[in-house]
Amino acid sequence: MAYYKVLGVAKSASSAEIKKSYRKLALKYHPDKNNGDKVSEAKFKEISQAYAVLSDEQKRQQYDTYGSTEFHQRFSQEDIFQGFDLNSILRQFGFGSGSASFGNSSAFRSSTGPQDFSSIFGNAAGGRGGQGCQGGGCRPQPLKGKDLTYELSVNLEDVLQGAEKTISLRHNGTPQNISVKIPKGIDSGKRLRLPEKGVSSQSNGPPGDLFLKVNVLPHAEFVRQDDDLIIEKRIPFSNACLGTELEITTLDGKRIKVKVPPGVQQEAKLRIKGHGLPSGPIGSRGDIYVKIAIRIPRDLSDEQHGIIDKLSEAGL
Repeated sequence: MAYYKVLGVAKSASSAEIKKSYRKLALKYHPDKNNGDKVSEAKFKEISQAYAVLSDEQKRQQYDTYGSTEFHQRFSQEDIFQGFDLNSILRQFGFGSGSASFGNSSAFRSSTGPQDFSSIFGNAAGGRGGQGCQGGGCRPQPLKGKDLTYELSVNLEDVLQGAEKTISLRHNGTPQNISVKIPKGIDSGKRLRLPEKGVSSQSNGPPGDLFLKVNVLPHAEFVRQDDDLIIEKRIPFSNACLGTELEITTLDGKRIKVKVPPGVQQEAKLRIKGHGLPSGPIGSRGDIYVKIAIRIPRDLSDEQHGIIDKLSEAGL
């Protein structure tokens, strides 16, 4: 929800401008003026939610920092209305005294008579009940500190075996070393979360989190393809015709012999089962595929040229 747009104000609007705009809209969409109309009720809820955030300095700062989408991922509706006494605010705008000012509007009636706004907003908007509430009002819940995101580079060996890395960063202005475990099978783009290792809260709330965005570095020989590894081997034309044997050193140092059959074709793939990357911390391993590239010489000696001539005469 774009709160500034909902209230029809600019992002730079002052508190007085925000209050003035909300009062105007509240008069327009107030339930007593719309006889239980559901569209007006939804609009009234929407503008009140926007005002609950933008009228609170700390909540507005969080909203401006994170943007609408991330703000709503981090804060529930209960968090948004925490400490927001709608009845008291509307009394300031001249809507009468308390919840009784809503008369007989069906959206706000109960079997015992007029009630507050908890029927559509929950307890937080009414100013009573809910977490952190005592007596006739609510204590604002401290807001969490800002999250941090860093890029963490790992190699294919780390992906294969898992690893423990130590990263150095400045935490709240102080240099700090943080240890992080790299799970087996991790892929580029994945994020590791370290709770409460982010920026300290400005309102005595919990610190934010530290997110490490993983970047798997290229390998000198292997190319990753999901859980499989591809390695290219170039062989002479004669080996492609007659067959040969190759020795492959796996990522964990094992030497495996691979038979290349006679007549192998360009870009053929020979499979070494179970020597790729793990699919996860306890998952099975993928495979290695040896991709064949046939080496064709650019320059021939006189002897080689004569041999190729004879092969050509023989139909090869």
